[in-house]
Amino acid sequence: MKHVVSISLGSSQRNGSAIQTFGGHSFKIERIGTDGDKVKAMQLLQEMDGKVDAFGLGGTDLYVYAGSKRYMFRETARIAAAAKKTPVVDGSGIKNTLERRVVDFLMAKHKLDFRSRKTLVVCAVDRFGLAEALVAAGSKVVFGDLMFGLGVPAPIHTLSGLDRLAKLIAPVITRLPVSWFYPTGKAQTESKPRFARYFREADIIAGDFHFIRRYAPDNLAGKIIISNTVTAEDEHMLKRRGVHTLVTTTPEIGGRSFGTNILEGVLVALAGKRPDDLTYRDYEKLLDEIRIEPRVKQLAD
Repeated sequence: MKHVVSISLGSSQRNGSAIQTFGGHSFKIERIGTDGDKVKAMQLLQEMDGKVDAFGLGGTDLYVYAGSKRYMFRETARIAAAAKKTPVVDGSGIKNTLERRVVDFLMAKHKLDFRSRKTLVVCAVDRFGLAEALVAAGSKVVFGDLMFGLGVPAPIHTLSGLDRLAKLIAPVITRLPVSWFYPTGKAQTESKPRFARYFREADIIAGDFHFIRRYAPDNLAGKIIISNTVTAEDEHMLKRRGVHTLVTTTPEIGGRSFGTNILEGVLVALAGKRPDDLTYRDYEKLLDEIRIEPRVKQLAD
């Protein structure tokens, strides 16, 4: 049995494990949160290094892309360096593939017409694939990177504006502690609504679930959520708030969706290669082979 472990800076309340078959191989999938403790995350990586097939890093990003250029988060790179033998991934290698596919999937199999829907992407600077797919599908999109990442009341309405922002801020934010702009530890379980107007006006709310959970208002009646890393408890919360449909880019595993870092770890373990040796097309081929599809769940009548 192959073993993939996600070491997350997020809340330990969201821990989970499951056994799942991918590509004819059994996998033990495990998520361990460190409540924002970076030293503990490094210790766990050191303790399990060489004993598991792949590590995922959760609650943070290792890389962010601005156009074709990739920037590395210094703080996360120091954490990842604790593992010397086992490959470490953060999900960024497959986000573009998975999240582009989810838009095509919803149009083809669920007849969702994005042209008639307004979409809020809470943070798109690390989700250019999703951003581009939504715009290409005809949705009127608001990108909330400045609002929810930095607290600046400035929505972005175009891909060109998002691209300019990414090129401007990526070299800066990758030098800063991740917790300055992304919920880690206990912050992942706290609700602090912000810029509620943009949630109210949107038909679809997409992007990182921790941003959605933290900043969304209580009333989400009739909304479609496209996200990931959603636990059974999160589903109940979304249902109480009136969400109509939940879409996760990764499939249900053990009653929840795990992060893209876990799925990328699975693909790396199946390929038997280092992440740097895998291309976009390699990942796409592996996803086709194991028949990964999004999960769509109706929460309201």
